[in-house]
Formats: sequence, structure tokens, C-alpha cells
Amino acid sequence: MNPAIILASTSPYRQALLNKLNIPFTPYDPNIDESPFDHELPEQLVQRLAEQKARSAKHTFDDGIVIGSDQVAVINGRIVGKPLSIDNAIQQLKQASGQSITFYTGLAVYNIKTQRMDSLVEPFIVHFRTLSQQQIEHYIHQEQPLHCAGSFKSEGLGIALFKRLEGKDPNTLIGLPLISLIDLLAKQGIDCL
Repeated sequence: MNPAIILASTSPYRQALLNKLNIPFTPYDPNIDESPFDHELPEQLVQRLAEQKARSAKHTFDDGIVIGSDQVAVINGRIVGKPLSIDNAIQQLKQASGQSITFYTGLAVYNIKTQRMDSLVEPFIVHFRTLSQQQIEHYIHQEQPLHCAGSFKSEGLGIALFKRLEGKDPNTLIGLPLISLIDLLAKQGIDCL
């Protein structure tokens, strides 16, 4: 019998992605400080936060395999977070217009009992169309992507913002790289099939 799977995330998007694997899991709020360290590279930040989120469950659960994930968007070398307001979302999409943005997703799988941690960082590049002010405002009004890094939801109308996507797994863009997750779970003895 496999140990319990715990998803250290309250994100409905990550929960929906994990549901694709048809394995039962318990969502858990990791409640950690997500502030970057001074001079921390985006890849270092997301890996550290994914591992912290995964480890945080050991304070609540005695056993289980914990999945932690974190994501940032990088435009012209600068980390772009969740906009949280319409004005910020407009500014983010103006910056993204005609540009290529790299999303870095940190993924960690932690075994509470053995304390084994497996983690990685998966990049995904989004090539944006050149967008008009009207297109940006219409999109933001339609989807209200205020809690999404980069100000879009690729699983919805956000796909219309892109020229091309470049990466191993389109699920990465939504916040949980399932192909890599299956590999990390296998290292912990969990077979998704």
C-alpha cells in the first residue's frame, strides 16, 4: 500500500492538475514566507520554496509523500509575480507583449518518514504576440488573472495571447509539471499507473 499523498498547495489549479493522475491526495496549506533572498536567482528561489513547502507538512503529518511546487515568471531578467490588481496586470501584459517570458517551476517530492527529498526546476518559455492596449484590457476583464504569475491563465483565453509555447510539459505553465512529477514519485516508490 502506498503512503498518503499530500499536496502542499491551496491552489485550485494545482489540485485540478494532480487530479489528472487519478491518485487520492490531501491538500495542505504550507503557509511559508515566499520572499526571495537578496541576489537569489529565480531557479534557486522556486526550488527552495518548493522544498520548503514540501517539508512544511512534517509538522502536521507523521507519514506521507508531500508534493511542493512554486513558480515565477521572468521578463527581461526580472521576476514577475502575481499582479493582484488590474493596473498591475495591465502593466505585466504590456511588458510581455512581443516578448518571450520564461516560467520557472520548482517541484519537490518529500517523504516524511524517510526524509528523502527529490526536487528539480523545470523551465517553460512563452512567446507572446504583440498585444494592443485594447486586447490586454479585454483579456484582463474576461479572465481576471489577478492571482496568476504573469497575469494570464493558459488553460483559458490566455492561450490567445501566445505565438508559441516551448517546454517539456504544458502542465508546467499552470503550475505543476506532471511528467516530471510522475518521475519524482517513481523515485519514491509511487507508480501512477
